[in-house]
Amino acid sequence: MKQPAIFDPKAPQALPVADDARVLTPIEVASNKIELLAPAKNLEYGKEAILHGADAVYIGGPAFGARALAGNSIEDIAELAAFAHQYHAQVFVALNTTMTNDELKDAEKLIWQIYEAGADALIIQDMGILQLNIPPIALHASTQMDNRTPEKAAFMEQVGFTQVVLARELTLPQIREVAKNTNMQLEFFIHGALCVSYSGLCNISHSYSGRSANRGECSQMCRLPCNLKTRQGEMIVENDHLLSLKDNNQTDNLDALIDAGVRSFKIEGRLKDLSYVKNVTAHYRQQLDAILERRDDLVRASHGKCEHSFTPDPEKSFNRGSTDYFVNDRTDGVSDFRTPKYLGEEVGTVTHIAKDHFMVDSTATFNNGDGLGYFITNHKKQVISDNKTEGLRVNRADGNKLFVIKMPDSLKVGMTLYRNHDQAFETTLAKESSKRVLAVDMAIKEIDSGFELTINDQYGHQASVQLETAKEAAQDSERSLKTLNKQLAKLGSTDFTLNQLSTNGVENFFLPASALNGLRRQAIEALAQARIDGYQRPKAWERNDEAVYPTNSLSFLDNVANDKAKEFYQKHGVIHIEDAYEHNKITEDAPLMVTRHCLRFNFNLCPKEVPNIKAEPMVIEIGNDTLKLVFDCVKCEMMVVSDNKQVDPNHKNKSHSKW
Repeated sequence: MKQPAIFDPKAPQALPVADDARVLTPIEVASNKIELLAPAKNLEYGKEAILHGADAVYIGGPAFGARALAGNSIEDIAELAAFAHQYHAQVFVALNTTMTNDELKDAEKLIWQIYEAGADALIIQDMGILQLNIPPIALHASTQMDNRTPEKAAFMEQVGFTQVVLARELTLPQIREVAKNTNMQLEFFIHGALCVSYSGLCNISHSYSGRSANRGECSQMCRLPCNLKTRQGEMIVENDHLLSLKDNNQTDNLDALIDAGVRSFKIEGRLKDLSYVKNVTAHYRQQLDAILERRDDLVRASHGKCEHSFTPDPEKSFNRGSTDYFVNDRTDGVSDFRTPKYLGEEVGTVTHIAKDHFMVDSTATFNNGDGLGYFITNHKKQVISDNKTEGLRVNRADGNKLFVIKMPDSLKVGMTLYRNHDQAFETTLAKESSKRVLAVDMAIKEIDSGFELTINDQYGHQASVQLETAKEAAQDSERSLKTLNKQLAKLGSTDFTLNQLSTNGVENFFLPASALNGLRRQAIEALAQARIDGYQRPKAWERNDEAVYPTNSLSFLDNVANDKAKEFYQKHGVIHIEDAYEHNKITEDAPLMVTRHCLRFNFNLCPKEVPNIKAEPMVIEIGNDTLKLVFDCVKCEMMVVSDNKQVDPNHKNKSHSKW
C-alpha cells in the first residue's frame, strides 16, 4: 500500500500531489479557527467591519495596493490595528501590486513602517519583496499570484507564506487537493465582485489604456458592452456585456468550503460603500456563527459576540446578481449579460403612469427616497440602447402610488421595477448598527484590608483590583445584594457584559454605590489592558531557500516585473523568465485575459456539451477594437487574444511612466 504523502516544509523540492493515499487533513494540520475577513476602504470602514463581525480586515497602505484609490496612512493603520487587537482581530495590509526596480527600496521602507504600526500580515504579489530586508511579518499570497494548484501552494509555504488567497475559480475538489498538501491557512473569496479573468492573468486594461490591473488601476473594460461574432463576421450576439459576471455569493456553500479546508472567508469590496461593509459582514457573521454553534470542532478566530440592530440582507447592497461561480463546477448562472450595474431586488410591475406619479403592482413596502431602476425596452419589450437601464428616485410613497419630481419619458406600463436603494434600510445602517460584546464573570470577596474584585473573560484573561476600606456590617443584606448586582453590572458603555457574579458573602457588608462603581471601573480597565497585553501577532514562517518552484519557465503572465523578483525565481530553480506584460516587450499575439468563463458554453455552442456542433472560431468586439477568442477545451478555458496591440507609451497614464 502506498504511504501517505506528508508535507515537509524544509524539503528542497515542491511537494508531489498525493493521488490515492490519505494525507493530513486541514483539521489535522491547520487551525480550527474560522476567520471572517472583511474589506476596509479606510480606518472608519475597518472599525465598523470589526464591530459588525469581522475577525480580520484587509486595508490598503499608502502605496502599492491593488486598489489604488483605497490607500491609507501609516497612522490610520496603527489606529486600526490597536482597535482590532482589543478583540484579538487582525489587520492585513495589501501591498499586492507588481513593482519596478526603483520602487522596491520605498516598498522595503514602507513594510517596516507597516510592521511597526502593528499590522498582522502583508498581502503581496511581487516576489521581489522576499529578496528585501523585511521585518518578521506574516506573509499572505495574494490572489493576484494565481494560486490554484497544490504544487504552487506547497511552494509558497516552503518560502515562508502563512496564508494563501486561492483563485476564485476553484471547485470544492480542487480546494480539497490544495488543503491536503499545505499547512497554510486557506483563504477564499465568498462574496462580492468577480474578475472575469483569473486574477493576475489579465492585461487587457494595460493594453488599451495603460492602466494596469497588476498595478492597481484596472479600467474594467470587461464591464463594457460587446459584440460576439464568428471569424467570418456572422453576428452571434450584439451589444451585451459578455465579459461581465454576476457577483460572488457563497452563503449556501460555507459548510462545504469549511469541510474542503477553507479557514479564512473573504468579502470583496475595498471600494464599496460603508453600508455594504456593514450589511455583508453582518450577514456572513450570522451565517458562520450558526455553523460554529452546531460544530464543536471549530472556533471563532476573534473575541466577542456581535449584536446587530438590523436584519442583514445582502440583496439590499450592491450586487450584480448572485452566483457561486465554479465552487460546484460549471453552471449556467455565472453571468447576466444585460447590465453590469446593480439592478437590485425585483419589486413589481408598472400598472399606470400619470404626470407626477405611477402605480405599481407589488407586495413590497415603498419608502420616500427609494431608488428604482428598469430596463429601457421598445414596444416588443426588447432591451434597447447602450445604456440599457435607467433609474428614478421616489419623492413620496403612498402605498403603491409612487410620486416623482419628474416623470422619465422612458418609463412605460408593464415594465418590471427593481429597487436598488432601500431608503429605510440605508437609514438604519447610517446609524450605529452593531455592538461587539465580551461576556465576563465577576467575583467579589472579603480580604484583610477590605475587598477584592476579580473579573474574567471566557478567553483566559483575568484582572483583580482591591479596595482598602474599613468594613461595616450591612443593615439589610438582601438590599446590599441588590446593590452589588446593580452596580457591578453597569457595563453599558463598555465592550463587556456581565454573565455571572459571585458575591461570596460580601452582601453582608455595606459598600456604597460610589465605591462599587470605582471598583468596577478599575477592574474593567485592568481586564482591557490584560487582553491587549495577551494579544500576540502571528509570526512569520521560516523560509527554505532550497525550495524548488514547480516549473522552470515563467511567461509574461507570471508578472515578473523587477530584477529582485527574477533573482528570487532563479534562486528557486526557474531557468527562463519573461518580463511582465507592462514592460511592453510582447511582439506577437498574446492572451490578454485567461478565463474559465466560456462564451461558447453560454450560447450553447460548446462541442463538449452539444453533440456534433462545429467549434467555430470567434471574435469579440469591444468598442472599436476586435479581439480573438481562443478556446482551450481540454482545460475548459477561454483566452481573449490581442493582435499584438501594445499601449502607446506616449499615451500612458503618468503612474506608468516608470516602466
